Amino acid sequence: MADPTPATPPPPPDDPSTGTPVAASEPAPRRHRPLTVRHYVAIAVAAALFFALLRQLGPVLTPFLVGAILAYLGTPMVDAMERRGVHRAIGTTLAIIAFGIAIAGLFIVLIPLVQAEAALAAKRVPDLLAQAGNRIVPWLEQTLRITIALDIDTLKALVADHLDSVRDLGLRVLSGVKSGGRLLLTVLVNVALIPVVMWYLLRDWNVIVRRIDDLLPRPFEHKIREIARDVDSVLAEFLRGQLSVMLALAAYYAIALWAVGLDHAFAIGVVTGLLVFIPYVGYGLGLTLGLAAALLQWSGWPFFVAVLGVYLIGQLLENYVLIPWLVGDRIGLHPLAVIFALLAFGQLFGFAGVLLALPISAALLVGLRQIKALYVSSPLYDD
Repeated sequence: MADPTPATPPPPPDDPSTGTPVAASEPAPRRHRPLTVRHYVAIAVAAALFFALLRQLGPVLTPFLVGAILAYLGTPMVDAMERRGVHRAIGTTLAIIAFGIAIAGLFIVLIPLVQAEAALAAKRVPDLLAQAGNRIVPWLEQTLRITIALDIDTLKALVADHLDSVRDLGLRVLSGVKSGGRLLLTVLVNVALIPVVMWYLLRDWNVIVRRIDDLLPRPFEHKIREIARDVDSVLAEFLRGQLSVMLALAAYYAIALWAVGLDHAFAIGVVTGLLVFIPYVGYGLGLTLGLAAALLQWSGWPFFVAVLGVYLIGQLLENYVLIPWLVGDRIGLHPLAVIFALLAFGQLFGFAGVLLALPISAALLVGLRQIKALYVSSPLYDD
């Protein structure tokens, strides 16, 4: 049976020159070197170079930014599959396939819609102009005493007379295909590069996060992690909430437009629901698309007012029911702030700036919350 008394540690060795015990050496405390002006200058220069490169390399960075955003959206899905025993590479491939199917489905909806509306417009616009001429011109003459000569047959003859000019324009456009082929090739390369970037980022997401974490400055690592978690929380809640709002509105518009008898109600409803991701701007585009389709399918004023009513109810449903319920005011990303960020970063950095607008807005929001907390706890606010 072992002796329960703990063993006494051996005494420290004696100094051979003096015969006195030598004290055990302790690790020296870590010294924090203060930042100097040179460090601040280096940080400012690095930030300036980053923004300059972002402006110059915007087109090159676009597929990488799109792939990074999609990887961020797909990381929870891949992590969930990995927890269930699916290899991360396989889960990454499945997530990319799911995103590809969703995007392909959107184009499958959009392309027939555009083709059908264009064909319908070619047939209906002359008739609509004739109806407008028969109804609006007499009203203007009687009410405002304005005389307008609107002759649809003359307009048709004018188009026929200038048909040769239209053909010449088409030939000039075709002659530019050679120069435009480079642009088409660039688009195809970017489209092919996005899933590659997304695959590598999704597969190595946790490794990349750990490596970034290892590079954090140690005096501020806890604060940086806290801010990063807050930014991630704001972005995740905003994106998940907006996705739920988009799906709910797509279902509402598709069903409501079908109920009032609009042609291509499913396609127009889905597109309108997805466009609301850009607050107000998306709704305005969706409203324009729906009313244009209703105008081309003209069946009288009651039908047109019914379609308009569908969109007005959808706006009320979005602002007063879905956004407070699914997104919530606690996130703090006001729609006007989102619009301003999209326009400002788009003006500064092009399409790459549009892609970066939402993450940077979330980071600025978290930074403003930190500044507010410091201000409230300072003597300036309450002495």
